[in-house]
Amino acid sequence: MKLNYYPETDQLYIDLADGVAAETIEVAPDFLLDLDSTGRVIGIDIDHARGKVDLERVVLSRIPGAVQTVANETA
Repeated sequence: MKLNYYPETDQLYIDLADGVAAETIEVAPDFLLDLDSTGRVIGIDIDHARGKVDLERVVLSRIPGAVQTVANETA
């Protein structure tokens, strides 16, 4: 899983699995789910993210796999 924030568009994209989106559905205003060809959710797109989620703090709890941090860019 990867969390990617794009400040130029104020978009947060959460990659849940590898794959190609075959369909995108809007589940709430500015919240979109990307589905693969089997209907599995592979990504979550949050538009206007700063007003929707707290981007200042990310807490990971009981993650069984490796956690990798990439330095953030200052704008």
